This record gives sequence, structure tokens and C-alpha cells, in this order.
Amino acid sequence: MPGAPNRSRPPTAPGGGRPPGAPTRSPARTTPAHSPLRSASPSGSLLLPPRDATVLSPGGGAPALTAPAQGFRRPAPQPRPTDLFADRLLAVLSGQRPVHCMLRHTAGRAYDELAWLAERGPLRARGTRPVVRDIGYYEPRPGAIEAFARIGAGEQLRAMAFRLEQGPDLRWRCTAVELGGPRMPRADDD
Repeated sequence: MPGAPNRSRPPTAPGGGRPPGAPTRSPARTTPAHSPLRSASPSGSLLLPPRDATVLSPGGGAPALTAPAQGFRRPAPQPRPTDLFADRLLAVLSGQRPVHCMLRHTAGRAYDELAWLAERGPLRARGTRPVVRDIGYYEPRPGAIEAFARIGAGEQLRAMAFRLEQGPDLRWRCTAVELGGPRMPRADDD
């Protein structure tokens, strides 16, 4: 019958039956949940199927996805110890973090030096929050790093120097920290 509604399909409103601004559905998964693309290795990175592996669509039809020819995914790059310590020291010296948060990350006199410097608030800036602008380092021997950081707060630029040493447990610890300006007085027993 001409003009009679077609009952084989549900009626749709203009715009696909969704209210304006409603999100569209994401495309259907092309690989099953147990696919090699979804498996995790013991190291936590995703595993990819071999180069010549082709994953079939759920209906068993044509190939849905061909794996890239790269093998394993690379883990995210780890930040350098110099970057981590520059940020940690800046947070303490600018008053954003308490000094005791560095207790397990320091060795020797470094904690005392840091506490002495933090009392004076040398990197506390009015208005602009200080940031690490640049970091450089020198490795005098394996397991030791002497680093500097340029700290900027608005137009002001300061320098911070620190030394890191790797302990027997392979953790890096700060063993010295200095800023331009007065230094902590040395005790007689040093």
C-alpha cells in the first residue's frame, strides 16, 4: 500500500532519533575482549600480535584490523633524577611543601641545609609561582650527579645547585643543596 508506514523498521525522528546534542555511540569493538591486543604482559605493557597476525571481525568476515609491525610498546619514559629532585627542592624552598617531605630523599647534612634554607623562604615569590626553567648536570663518577637548576618567577631568575648520590639500595638521595646567597654556618665537628 502506498503511503502506509513501513513496519519492518522502527520509526526514527529527524537527526537519527537522538535529541539534539546527545552523544553518538562509539564504534563497536573490532576485537574480542580476550584478544592479544588487550592482554597485558607481566611488565605492564600491552602485547601486540605477531606481524602477520590478522584479527577477524566478530562475525568471522573480513579482517577488521591488522596489527602494526612494531612488536612491543615502549614503556613511558621515566623522568631523570635531576628533574625529580629539582621539582622537589623547589617545592620545599618555595613553601609549597613542608621540609620533612624530603627527609627520606636526603643524606648527610643536606636535610639540615635544606631546613635552614627553607626557613628563610628564598624562592617564595609574591604573585608568580616559581618554576624550573632549565636543568643541567655533570656526572663526576658513576652514582654521583652534580646538578643545577634555573628557577624563574616572573622576571626574577635564581640558580640552585644540588648533588645527588645513589645509595646501595639504588635510590638517589640529595647530599647537598645551595642557592646564591648566605650559606648555613658549619658546625665545629665538620
